[in-house]
Amino acid sequence: MTQQDYLSGFGNELASEDPRCPGSLPEGQNNPQVCPYGLYAEQLSGSAFTCPRPTNKRSWLYRIIPSVKHKPFTKASCGDLTENWNEVEPDPNQLRWLPFAIPKSTEKKVDFVAGLHTVCGAGDAKSRNGIGIHVYTCNTSMVDSCFNNSDGDFLIVPQQGEILITTEFGKMMVEPNEICVIQQGMRFSVDVFGETRGYILEVYGAHFELPDLGPIGANGLANPRDFLCPVAWYEDRKVSTGYTVINKYQGKLFACQQDFSPFNVVAWHGNYTPYKYNLKNFMVINCVAFDHADPSIFTVLTAKSTRPGVAIADFVIFPPRWGVADHTFRPPYYHRNCMSEFMGLIKGHYEAKEEGFQPGGASLHSIMTPHGPDADCFEKNSTAELSPERVAEGTMAFMFESSFSMAVTKWGLQTCQKLDKSYYQCWEPLRSHFNPNWKPSTQ
Repeated sequence: MTQQDYLSGFGNELASEDPRCPGSLPEGQNNPQVCPYGLYAEQLSGSAFTCPRPTNKRSWLYRIIPSVKHKPFTKASCGDLTENWNEVEPDPNQLRWLPFAIPKSTEKKVDFVAGLHTVCGAGDAKSRNGIGIHVYTCNTSMVDSCFNNSDGDFLIVPQQGEILITTEFGKMMVEPNEICVIQQGMRFSVDVFGETRGYILEVYGAHFELPDLGPIGANGLANPRDFLCPVAWYEDRKVSTGYTVINKYQGKLFACQQDFSPFNVVAWHGNYTPYKYNLKNFMVINCVAFDHADPSIFTVLTAKSTRPGVAIADFVIFPPRWGVADHTFRPPYYHRNCMSEFMGLIKGHYEAKEEGFQPGGASLHSIMTPHGPDADCFEKNSTAELSPERVAEGTMAFMFESSFSMAVTKWGLQTCQKLDKSYYQCWEPLRSHFNPNWKPSTQ
């Protein structure tokens, strides 16, 4: 798919109609008595009706059959998807996972929904306040089924394998080093092209937005025009054997049957859409004098809480950039944080831990758990010549940072069998450099 297949702009008021049905968007009103082509008008609301205009989110969909036509929902297997944060005892240790295993297609066919595994999270979907962090590991496309998340937004970070996401708004091809956001209530299906893996940040009760730039000014970080939304595409397809709609609702999965494809939206308009973004377009801000700036300068998207400056979750990346700071230990410093930090690696080697932290793996440094560069990184960078250097070339690490104290699931601690129990050893070689007779240089 090319860029011509997308509309650009973050949170814009957009309109699209499938070119096979010109004039399918009603003119001058949202809900005419009879819609063009005999379509049904259906509104998808992503905010309360009375939200202030800057935060009011809704789109109008003009579809062949409305989504209300389906058999009753019944309980479905949740697999390793959960919102039970009390399965196991809390663990405040530094945690690191080796790359999560992808099932072999020759052994078992696993699609996107069956391949969802919850690693950690906090809060409650019923009270609309919290997050979940999941990984997906799959090897086959969804067939005559779609997924609908009534609990919150999915920010999807592919790590291995491109995914073709069909939504009610159209199609998006999302490759590693790109991300996409499927907002609450939007139905989608995922096609894969081999063994596929990635990460998901789910937020309840808030939508992702671009961070405020403050003193940075009008430009920088992720630019609004680089966010792409799909264009209208529909299929008028009867499914006599039954089409399955899988609904994540209050942390559980439910399924219903209908006899038609849900991707029957001929035209739509509004500001509540799925979207994707290529991380290579991020305009990096960095320190050019001394010291190490906070990772907030690398925030792509944020889901704000009701407390100013405190996020339910931030999506932060560590892209290729120049390091030029003088008189400075350039990698991330040793740190204890009132936020939880979940990190993943899409490709390459993360600068603070070049060994052990691998693409497709992850780490979690919980609230106030100390963390920082391993011993090798500290020794090397304490004596390095401070010339301008490229940092993270060929690498893309990211962080899901949250003000919630996240609980790790039983799957994350035990079932996945990928927890690296030797992680703490990377700091064991740290030794004292203290010299009570040190004197400042006379030069």
